[in-house]
Amino acid sequence: MKKFVAVAGNIGVGKSTLVSMLSKSLGWKPFYEPETENPYLPDFYRNMKAWAFHSQVFFLTHRLRIHRKLIDHPTSVVQDRSVYEDAEVFARNLYRQKQMGERDYETYQELYHVLSEFLPPPDLVVYLRASVETLQWRIQRRGRDYESKISPKYLGQLNDLYEDWVENFNLCPVLTVPADDINYVKHPAHLEMVIQKVDQKLTGKDVVVFDPIEVENGRSSHY
Repeated sequence: MKKFVAVAGNIGVGKSTLVSMLSKSLGWKPFYEPETENPYLPDFYRNMKAWAFHSQVFFLTHRLRIHRKLIDHPTSVVQDRSVYEDAEVFARNLYRQKQMGERDYETYQELYHVLSEFLPPPDLVVYLRASVETLQWRIQRRGRDYESKISPKYLGQLNDLYEDWVENFNLCPVLTVPADDINYVKHPAHLEMVIQKVDQKLTGKDVVVFDPIEVENGRSSHY
C-alpha cells in the first residue's frame, strides 16, 4: 500500500536532506520545498511587511497543488514541508509579529481552510526539532544570500509555533526527531533508526516500554 510522509521543521533544520535520504533508502518519490521557485522570497526577506501576504499565498497555492499530486501519485512519496506549516507556523508568525495585516491574514486563512479541507492528510508527519543555534549554523553553512539576514529571534518564534502546532496536530501520527543529536548524514545508523521509527509509525507497531518503578506509580514510559 502506498504511503504519504511529510517532513516538517524550521528553516535550515535538514528537511531536504532527510527527504532525499528517505526516498533513496525506501525507493519513494521525493517532492521538495519550492523555495527557489518563489519569485517573492528574496523581496520578502528584505521587507517582510510589504511582501508577506504575496509570499505566503504563493507558498500556499503551490503546496496545495503539490499535496493534491501526492495524493494522486501511484507510488509512496515523501514531501519536504507540509501545507499545514505554511498556515499554522509561518503565516501565523507573520500575523503575530504584525508583518501581515488583519485583512490579509483573514483572507489567507479563509483560502487555506476552504482548500485544505478537501485534501486527505498525510499518513505520517516527521517533525525535525532543533535549537536556534543548530538552525543558525546550518543556515550559514548552506550559504543562501537571502537567508543570511534571518535573525535568531525570528527562528525562535518559529520554533515556538512549531511546538504549538505539533502539540495540537491530530490529522495523522507525528514522529518527532531530535535533530540536534541525530546526524543521519555522518552516521548511517542514525538514518536506519529514523527509517525504523517511520516504519513503526506507519504500521502501528510502536513499542511501549514499561519501567517497573513507573508501573508501580501508575505511569508508563513510551518510546
